[in-house]
Amino acid sequence: MIIPIKPWLDLANDKSTHLARGVASQDGGLILSADPEADEFRLGGVGYRNLYAGGFMSDRMDFYHEPIMGERILEALEPLEGKQVFDGTLGGGGHSRMILENGGFVIGCDQDEAAIEHATERLSRFEDRFLPVRGNFAEVDDLLGHHGIDKVDAVVLDLGVSSRQLDDGTRGFSFREDAPLDMRMDNRSDLSAAVVVNEWSEDELIRIFREFGEERRARRVAAEIVKARAVSPIRTTGELAALVEKAVPRVSGKHPATRVFQAIRIAVNRELEVLEIALEKAVSVLSPGGVLAVITFHSLEDRIVKHFMRRRSLPEVDRPEWPEPRPNPDFAFTLPFRKAVVADPEEVARNPRSRSAKLRIAVRN
Repeated sequence: MIIPIKPWLDLANDKSTHLARGVASQDGGLILSADPEADEFRLGGVGYRNLYAGGFMSDRMDFYHEPIMGERILEALEPLEGKQVFDGTLGGGGHSRMILENGGFVIGCDQDEAAIEHATERLSRFEDRFLPVRGNFAEVDDLLGHHGIDKVDAVVLDLGVSSRQLDDGTRGFSFREDAPLDMRMDNRSDLSAAVVVNEWSEDELIRIFREFGEERRARRVAAEIVKARAVSPIRTTGELAALVEKAVPRVSGKHPATRVFQAIRIAVNRELEVLEIALEKAVSVLSPGGVLAVITFHSLEDRIVKHFMRRRSLPEVDRPEWPEPRPNPDFAFTLPFRKAVVADPEEVARNPRSRSAKLRIAVRN
């Protein structure tokens, strides 16, 4: 059902601080993720800073976000006119703008206050067809329900890195600048990178470096961190990167701290946990025929999305001990593509960030 967005805006301008502030939990949050092999993290390569000559991408384009595989998403949403779409990773507003320009309504969700402010200004020309909401997309059911929305026609999640967040030295996402250890997507969260690095046990550090960063030298890195923090707290990204480089030799253009930073960021923002929650909740908020489109940038996220969609798209399940297959109680989707969709060579040449992206699409039964 299509519900005009204008009444929601009226509610937001009413005296409702709950809506204005969003409903994200204090200990939760999702940080946009990057493949450790992606260009964003290469030193001397075609990184996010080098895509446009003359300066950083965010300096030149003010948080510009070219929508990755935008045409493929538009094809999946056709006909788009009048449909309501939940954009769970609003970011720079690239996918939302594309959907709005093609006649859709958008509820744009992000827990990053700067992203909400930027997209609100950038997409203001669409007036009552765009509603910005601050929150975590794992709370999609609560965020929609707060505005009287039961179902939407699509849920779009782009789990990619925002150049503005990487460029902002105060956020502590990148080791290119010596910044405070933070890495929080939602600054209302109590858990920061500094807490993880300085307070978590050595065993916990080993675990996240292995599981979230796939770092083979996790034990050596954790030992180096514990040894250093016993003398004085590790306070900046530069200090942490230097410690990792002592434990992990540089063997390529990629900085040795890339995987460790990824692991800490995932832990701080509970990335994989909230992704699993959001995927399950998408089942309940999508109308019949509704589209779930998810873009991932590293194998950990893609594995979660792939297994979820496969499990939810099997009409029947079978086990060796059963005499015959049985109906699958989790059956909810049809998959238009068996494999992930990747960017074509033209898009990769135009936008190198799309090189490591994978798009998976599921249609609600």
